[in-house]
Amino acid sequence: MQRIAVVPGSFDPVTLGHLDVIERAAGLFDELHVLVVHNPDKSALLPIASRVSLLERAISEGGLPANIVVASWNVGLLVDYCTDVGASVLVKGIRSQIDVAYETPMAIVNRDLASVETIFLLPNPAHAHVSSSLVRQVAALGGNVAPYVPDAVSEFLQGERR
Repeated sequence: MQRIAVVPGSFDPVTLGHLDVIERAAGLFDELHVLVVHNPDKSALLPIASRVSLLERAISEGGLPANIVVASWNVGLLVDYCTDVGASVLVKGIRSQIDVAYETPMAIVNRDLASVETIFLLPNPAHAHVSSSLVRQVAALGGNVAPYVPDAVSEFLQGERR
């Protein structure tokens, strides 16, 4: 029986912290779905199609394992996607106790709704302070985001500023 997991996120844009969690999760499961989801509580910088494309490029250029599938989901519950692809685990990267407090109720509900467990992975400490919203803010103000994001994202954001 294959062990399939899903790493959901807005990935707006994908950061090196995201890639760190994705790479380590890919080593734990036979198949890993990296799922770009719409978060109605956030104002997106990039359309979902651009986020998917940047994720695919970053994963390819980063030499991440071949067992990674990139997809998007913007209708219905996250656990519905998990059921559709046969995933029994969600993997969430957490940076702080604030993330734990935010993610815990969702983890409990996902387990109640569809018996989908949630695993929390801590990021590499070098990336623990980086969030997509911080990257968006630095980029919007003309700062260098290269230390925080894959090359594909840095190049894309620099092109957006021209």
